[in-house]
This record gives sequence, structure tokens and C-alpha cells, in this order.
Amino acid sequence: MTAASHRASARGAACAAHAVLMPAGPPPDATVLAFDFGTRRIGVAVGNTLVRAAHPLATIDEARSEARFAAIGALVAEWRPGVLVVGIPVHADGTEHAMTKAARRFARELAARFRLPVAAADERHTTAEAAGRLAGVRAGRRGRETRDALAAQAILQGWFDERLR
Repeated sequence: MTAASHRASARGAACAAHAVLMPAGPPPDATVLAFDFGTRRIGVAVGNTLVRAAHPLATIDEARSEARFAAIGALVAEWRPGVLVVGIPVHADGTEHAMTKAARRFARELAARFRLPVAAADERHTTAEAAGRLAGVRAGRRGRETRDALAAQAILQGWFDERLR
């Protein structure tokens, strides 16, 4: 298999995951919550399919799974999204790694717990983009929390730009 066909296959797999989790397109005017999944923190962003603009919302900093899902549940209750978007991490060439499987598992858990459609989005370079936006700011722990929410914003904005043309 050539490198180009391998990348195309990886993109196809990402699209297949998207189709499985979210079989239909999003409603024309729906709130969307997006997640930058991490083993320690989860960045969250919010947006709307009508205006197609994403905004950083929060960072969930909980080690325990149940505490994480309780915090997500509170956001779902507050924002009442019609769609959830999860960033799926892959290598720059599109190949999967250990965190890819963990993010897909997280997406399936969101769908099962909240009974909402979940879309997968390519999150390549979003954390680096968020870190770049924070460059020069000495924010310590607060900077890491902001970075995760900014990464979720980049994931959601990319999803809007790609899916809702």
C-alpha cells in the first residue's frame, strides 16, 4: 500500500466512524458541544450550526470517569445540544495511535449516556494551534486549561468549516 493510499484509507476510516456515530447531518439550527479528549483533561467548546462559530467553554479537569461525565452532563443540561463533536487524534500522516482508540471509546460513551448524535472530527494540530495562540502568556495551570478549551474550539470550528459548507 502506498503512503497516499494509506492516508486516504485512514481518512476513509475517520469518515466511516463519523457515519456510524452520526448517521444524519446536523439540524440547521442546533447548539453543538465539542470535546478535546485527554486522559487528564477534556477541553469543551460550544457553537451553533446556524452561525457556524465556535467558542471555548470550559476545561474539565477530573481524573475519575464518573466525575468527568457528571461535569459533561451538567453542560449538556445547560446548553441542550443537538449534536456532540469529539476530536479524534491521529498522527500527521493520518495513522491511528493509542489515543485514537481512547477518543473513539469516549465518543461511544457520550452517545450511549446522553443519547445524542456524536460526530468525529479530525483534531490534528489543534493542541499545537491552541498552544500557539497562548504563546508568550505565562499562565501556568490556567494556561493548560485554556489551551484545552481552545483546542476544542479549533476542533469545532474545523468541523463547522468542513461539514457545513
